[in-house]
Amino acid sequence: MDFDHALTLIDERSAALRDAVAAAAVSDARVPGCPEWDLRDLVAHLGAVQRFWAAVVKAADPTGRPPQEAVGDQEPRGDLLQWSAESTSMLLEALRSATAETPAWAWWGASSSPLTVGAVARHQVQEAAVHARDAQETIGRPEPLPAPVAVDGVAEFLQVGLGSLGPWPHRPARVAFDAVDGPTSVADLTPAGVQLDPAAAGDPVTTVRGPASDLVLALYGRVPFDDLHVDGDREVLTQLRAWASAF
Repeated sequence: MDFDHALTLIDERSAALRDAVAAAAVSDARVPGCPEWDLRDLVAHLGAVQRFWAAVVKAADPTGRPPQEAVGDQEPRGDLLQWSAESTSMLLEALRSATAETPAWAWWGASSSPLTVGAVARHQVQEAAVHARDAQETIGRPEPLPAPVAVDGVAEFLQVGLGSLGPWPHRPARVAFDAVDGPTSVADLTPAGVQLDPAAAGDPVTTVRGPASDLVLALYGRVPFDDLHVDGDREVLTQLRAWASAF
């Protein structure tokens, strides 16, 4: 994903979350995608995340996360939606002050994703987009993830999310995620970890097919895999979703 486009998407999806919350009848409505949260918690979470990653980007230090004093106060103050907009602006300002190649710490050091500002921006697109959809679902107006977000989101989840979890704890399996409106991503789940788009030949034991948005939402546990077309071993998907539940 192009760096400048990623920044535009972060801005747009963060605004979409605020628009949905502003349209809610009550701010303490429970969020189906994050049932332990209400809408206020959802806004507070995204704002705190964006302030944290703004500090990470400004630090430009891939060797460790910034100290809390560099991150600053992550608690909402004053008007919640205004505070959220300020949080997004802080992240975007930090990203614009860097380049995609600028080094940055990230929690996905065990994965194949680089420790760069570009990778941070790429992940923050997904963070904002999935939570915007959470807010939309809460008010009864869920929308598909925008195409550029969804098409990149499958590979990003497999590379960053699953790629950071270490050894696959079950029988090795190859799973294909076939987006009808985008590319097919193949992941080998092995005792050595997850390998994205492996070079070795072989058919997948499971293929999941559907719109890219639905594939991403299923990977994040927002919709069941049963809502998509599944060929092969469904148990692998149950294992995968349980394994990735902490992500």
